[in-house]
Amino acid sequence: MDAAHLRLLRELADRGSVAAVAQALRVSPSAVSQQIASLQARVPVPLTTRRGRVLVLTPAGEALAAAGTRVDEALTAAREAVGAFLDDTDRPVRVSAFHSAGLALFGPLLRELDGIPPLHLADADVAHRDFPGLTADHDLVVAHRLAHDAPWPRGRVVATELLTEPLDIALPAAHPLAARERLVARDLAEERWVSVHPGFPLAGVLDHLAAHVGRPLEIAHRINEFSVTAEVVRAGAAIAVMPRTTAIPLAVDGLVLRPLSDLTLVRHVDALARPDALAYAAVRRVLRALQIVAARATDAAG
Repeated sequence: MDAAHLRLLRELADRGSVAAVAQALRVSPSAVSQQIASLQARVPVPLTTRRGRVLVLTPAGEALAAAGTRVDEALTAAREAVGAFLDDTDRPVRVSAFHSAGLALFGPLLRELDGIPPLHLADADVAHRDFPGLTADHDLVVAHRLAHDAPWPRGRVVATELLTEPLDIALPAAHPLAARERLVARDLAEERWVSVHPGFPLAGVLDHLAAHVGRPLEIAHRINEFSVTAEVVRAGAAIAVMPRTTAIPLAVDGLVLRPLSDLTLVRHVDALARPDALAYAAVRRVLRALQIVAARATDAAG
């Protein structure tokens, strides 16, 4: 089997369509289809199937794509072994993070590395299931998940825990509940809320909270960007669930964070990478730096 053909299967798994793979690789869709067909001719079980008008991987195709990941990892490690005698600090490392993690971590990360290796940073907040696919375009993807979310697909990505952060209630400083050090869920049943859009990791938190108090909550606004949510809360229009560690820069100028005493709410922040990306020393250095700055952020949040 050709490693390039196996790589196409992984690209199809991550990008979701032949057209998206073709665009990313700057080739025609027909060229992608021909290479997949060439691989299929060497394999006795179907690797792809049609889902409507879109070509997707079968379970066998997903398994072969995962095996291809290990092939790429070995090839990259071999190249890295040959290149170990050369200065590898000039290789740029591409890092993506969801918005609040970028706010909390990007500045400290840049200062920690001091330009070595150079970074290309991007912000990307997507639904939980779509974070692994971002590793097609980024060496490291800072992603978040709740405790009940499905684990990251181990056949496709390596997940490194950066931090586990409590989720607090964001209140305007003038709110009567802001005078309390801790809250209980029933105190919040009558409030108006800001939530993220459906499908995003924190959307399930308010569902969990509603189940705990035994009634639906009034969702007045749906905003994914916490800095915008903070402005809505400061204006007294609603309250929100916000992460303690990565949102602590926003807990100023009339916004306070208060923990719940009767309900444990946390989210996990992880760095995702393709195994072959981690074969590069520059990527591993940036990952170590991410762990350092995440630990400092956790300590600062108390």
